[in-house]
Amino acid sequence: MAFSACENYRTLWQNASFSAEPDMNPNMPVIIGVGQILQRAEDIESAKEPIGLMLEAARLAADDAGVSGALTSLDSVRVVRGIWRYKQPAGYIAAQLGAPQAETMGTPFGGNSVQALVSETALNILSGNNQFVLLSGAETGKTQARYAKAGETMPYLDTGTEPYDRMLGEEMGMTGDEERRLGIQSPIQMYPMFENAIRHHRGESLAAHRERIASLWSGFSEVASGNPNAWIREAVSAETIMTPSASNRHVSFPYPKLLNSNNAVDMGAGILMCSVSVAKKLGVDESKWVYPWSGANAHDTYAVSNRDNLYSSPAIREAGNKALELAGVGVSDLARVDVYSCFPSAVQVAVNELGLDDSKPLTVTGGLTFGGGPLNNYVMHSIARMVELSREDVDGVGLVTANGGYLTKHAFGVYSATPPAFDFRFEDVQPAVDQAPTRGLAPEFSGSATIESYTVMYKGDQPSMGHLALRTESGARAWANVQDAGDLAAMTTEECCGRAVSVNADSLATFA
Repeated sequence: MAFSACENYRTLWQNASFSAEPDMNPNMPVIIGVGQILQRAEDIESAKEPIGLMLEAARLAADDAGVSGALTSLDSVRVVRGIWRYKQPAGYIAAQLGAPQAETMGTPFGGNSVQALVSETALNILSGNNQFVLLSGAETGKTQARYAKAGETMPYLDTGTEPYDRMLGEEMGMTGDEERRLGIQSPIQMYPMFENAIRHHRGESLAAHRERIASLWSGFSEVASGNPNAWIREAVSAETIMTPSASNRHVSFPYPKLLNSNNAVDMGAGILMCSVSVAKKLGVDESKWVYPWSGANAHDTYAVSNRDNLYSSPAIREAGNKALELAGVGVSDLARVDVYSCFPSAVQVAVNELGLDDSKPLTVTGGLTFGGGPLNNYVMHSIARMVELSREDVDGVGLVTANGGYLTKHAFGVYSATPPAFDFRFEDVQPAVDQAPTRGLAPEFSGSATIESYTVMYKGDQPSMGHLALRTESGARAWANVQDAGDLAAMTTEECCGRAVSVNADSLATFA
């Protein structure tokens, strides 16, 4: 849509008369409504596609705020990128909600996108450039899998080819050439490599480590059991989580299925944001208001190859602590947190970098395994749940963390139902992250090296391929694969970090 229409509508809001509190900026951004939808269709024919879930979530958010008739007044509709085939669904959503005048905005891929979008929206509202905004996203991984099993292709509504009015950033590759050359480029390969690096850095035995991360994930499942919008509302024991079985198959060492994100879900969510003045104009009860206090973004090196190590994150450290600093709180002040939880390694790195207390719950949803992992849109569910809990505990302050790529892109937000004593604060701390040490790469390496970290991929119950992150004698990073059956067996039963290997010209390694 043309920006002129948005400008005209913005003027209507600005010219209206409101009775905002004298000490509160009338442009203070506030979340007024949240909606979540879980689809458990009996058959694929009755299942809604993602855009249907987005529309339903938007209407639920309006119902939550008590402004069902006000969606026609939206001045921006913002959609988080999914794996669906729509070119630009925001315009269709806006039209269906009776707001064809609304600006449209999209995001690149990445689990950080939702929190980054909330921060951007808060800044847009604070500046007066927007007044009433819908954020929405959905995935139908469960239904897509059912179509694939039936040998069919899921149909998608044709929403047209008109581009978004605005994009939040641009698509960036999350792997380097050397990683791709060796086929090391999926989350189920990278995150277990981070996991094994964490274990080795802690000096932990394989058995103690397995029990610890299973206990961590069991705690996440307990939170999910109390979340009405969790995909799996059942507490699962640590023993069950760490024991491979027919329902908990090997995926990649040391992760069986229950230590992986669960993307086979049909879930959608929506968030309504506006200025305080518009919230008053719409008559939204203040008991519904939750304020974004602060936000911060940053990214680590896009190629894992160039990370200084595989067990830390300068971007999480700098951006997470900056969000807390801008909010004027420390980790001890937090009443609740939701740490991005695609895999246990992501949680542990955030805990270590931010000094979070892992004896307390680290999620409000149950995480991407049990709460549900609708890919890039998970954090919309975590923020929605944070809003619900903040309304119940008005004085409490919560932190949401978001992660995209391979511990690559990060966004943080601080929330409370208590208004801050300052306007929303935000900072991109990339300049500080860029000062952190990085590591050189030895491409197409052959020779002797030491294992920095590793994982083993499975076919059925059997190890099929090993992947190694290596350190050369010069300290550069190199990559290699392992096919030898004896070495693969050792990689699943022994600590292999620190072991010497020999890499041939085909990038295949054998243990020295």
